[in-house]
Amino acid sequence: MSWLSNVRNALSFVVPKKETPDNLWHKCKGCGQLIFVKDLEENLHVCPLCEHHERIGPATRFAQLFDPGSAVVLPQPRVQEDPLKFRDTKRYVDRIKAARTATGEADALVNARGTIEGKRAVIGVQDFAFMGGSMGLAVGEAIVAGIEAAIADQCPYIIFTASGGARMQEGILSLMQMPRSTVAIQMLHDAGLPYIVVLTDPTSGGVMAAYAMLGDVQIAEPKATLAFTGRRVIENTIREKLPEDFQTSEYLLAHGMIDMVKPRKELRETLASLIDYLCVKQAA
Repeated sequence: MSWLSNVRNALSFVVPKKETPDNLWHKCKGCGQLIFVKDLEENLHVCPLCEHHERIGPATRFAQLFDPGSAVVLPQPRVQEDPLKFRDTKRYVDRIKAARTATGEADALVNARGTIEGKRAVIGVQDFAFMGGSMGLAVGEAIVAGIEAAIADQCPYIIFTASGGARMQEGILSLMQMPRSTVAIQMLHDAGLPYIVVLTDPTSGGVMAAYAMLGDVQIAEPKATLAFTGRRVIENTIREKLPEDFQTSEYLLAHGMIDMVKPRKELRETLASLIDYLCVKQAA
């Protein structure tokens, strides 16, 4: 025991050091400033200093959008796990277990039904924290299940995308979810119901090339990275320097790729208005 420790123990008036919880503060990924977690949560996980939109998972997204007490999470469809018996530096089954432990979710997309300002909707949310929101059999099956639930409820299907693309551990089976989701979206259209997409940071790869860009209305959160392939790959291919804001929500809006960019605090009202416009006959 050091001399200083002996002195501290001997002096009764020395106030013992208090342990500070490590979850009181959050470092903003936009401006680098420390933000009180409670303030961040009250501001819908948007930095009050620079307006950077932090990534959020399904539970938080549902709580922000659905009317209180109306949300019901849909059962996760069962699919064959590790169909290719894939292994890289780790076994695929071990990666799935780790992702489930970290997120508390069965896979990268979760559906829920409920009401937004009294209007029925089914919402699917991709969780980037689950293996980068990658699209595999479970995600494809969840999209189909979510759309079938929307058809049964005669309401729109709204998807919040966040993904690095197809899940490499499932090979061609992951890519097959692109046409499967496209067919499911057509089923929704055949039922006369809208498909609304909200692009969040980041959305890329096979997801961007499929259901992320098939919405009747395309919305994006501010400054989200939205791309099919990486910036460096494109620059090396075309041998040109790309604009600084390339592959951002604002760039896609300016070039007609999406319909609107909406901050998180306006999303609930915007979605309610869209349901009003697109589902005139809907009764809650």
